[in-house]
Amino acid sequence: MNSTESSHVYEKLQTERTRLHYLDNLRALAMIGGVFFHAALAYSPMLHHLWLTADSQQSELVDIVSWFSHLFRMPLFFVVAGFFVAYLVNKRRMGGMLANRAKRILLPFIIFLPLCLWAIVAPMMSAVATVENKSPMLLMIAQAIATPGSQPPPFSTMHLWFLYNLVFFCILTWALSYLNWTRLFNLFKGIKPLHFILLFPLLLLPALMSVSSPFPAPDQLLPQLWSFGFFGIFFALGYWICRDGQFIEKFLPYGWTLLGVSILVYALYYYVIPKQISFPPVPVELPINVLLKIGEAYISVWMTLVCLVLGKRYLNAHNSVMRFFSDSSYWIYIIHLPLLFAVQYQLMDLDWSLLMKYTASVGITLAIGAMSYIALVRWTPIGWMLNGRKKATHKTGALPVADGSGGAP
Repeated sequence: MNSTESSHVYEKLQTERTRLHYLDNLRALAMIGGVFFHAALAYSPMLHHLWLTADSQQSELVDIVSWFSHLFRMPLFFVVAGFFVAYLVNKRRMGGMLANRAKRILLPFIIFLPLCLWAIVAPMMSAVATVENKSPMLLMIAQAIATPGSQPPPFSTMHLWFLYNLVFFCILTWALSYLNWTRLFNLFKGIKPLHFILLFPLLLLPALMSVSSPFPAPDQLLPQLWSFGFFGIFFALGYWICRDGQFIEKFLPYGWTLLGVSILVYALYYYVIPKQISFPPVPVELPINVLLKIGEAYISVWMTLVCLVLGKRYLNAHNSVMRFFSDSSYWIYIIHLPLLFAVQYQLMDLDWSLLMKYTASVGITLAIGAMSYIALVRWTPIGWMLNGRKKATHKTGALPVADGSGGAP
């Protein structure tokens, strides 16, 4: 893409500022959705043996809903992230983009990862000593503590893995900018919607074939190449969507159809997927594995398109509630897992229904996250680091993230 075309796209985004509300709102929903997803895993039969706060109460319905959202929530997030990185490149060039992402992504990762690790380990050690109805993981940890010479668990970037991956994706954006992508971009820009729907998911298969189903979080300190071939492709998709101002409009007629087909494909996917996740994963027969990976690839792409289409149709307007959650979602996501675990440890011994425990864990976590954002973050240097300094905006023309001043993307 030449400089004239890039400048035209940037100017178009500047003059059609309200178009970006839906992307900002989708980003907030994807991040806040992480609270609901991680809270649900405590009641997942599929992950019961691997989740710290696994409760004695479980429901297959939790797995059906949770693993469906798992297939597209983070792919959607990386599409939005790639979009706004492209916007920053157009606005500030590569050097400005890297400087901005270092402040908004790398610095929070460096600061909050050790704090989150401590905040997870401390209540976990307390739970090992005090919780009566321990999860299988807590029992395993208690046994390891009682056994001298036990191997420590591998280092994990936990729920902040997405920041770690984004750092690499931004560096790759800079490195690959020296190549000529004009021909490939023109092919992308000219592709017919039906061809994209049928062919683009195939690009994800090589990465997905190298990991278990459902695909895990790439949370190891050593970068995992499969995440570059999966989440990195979604990031690149968002980057190029920013440069093709009409991309999402092409799929507006397909939104509800893709939603329905995705649900049907997921029904087949859930039917054949192993109902118990283990580590290391149990090998799956090749035909079944290929079927699972095809399902993951197509559902992740199709449902990401569904979110973009429905988001543009129904979320493309200023809303004060969504604006608050958009501003606070980054902070809430960073602190939510330690809070969630601490709350769920206290619920494990209570004789409450699954729904009551789930509602309490989500509600308390979101309430503390929102209140701490207002009291400790919004107008403080922490907020300036995460979201940039607040600027006066008009109701119909705010660019809360696309101006490069805020948000994880």
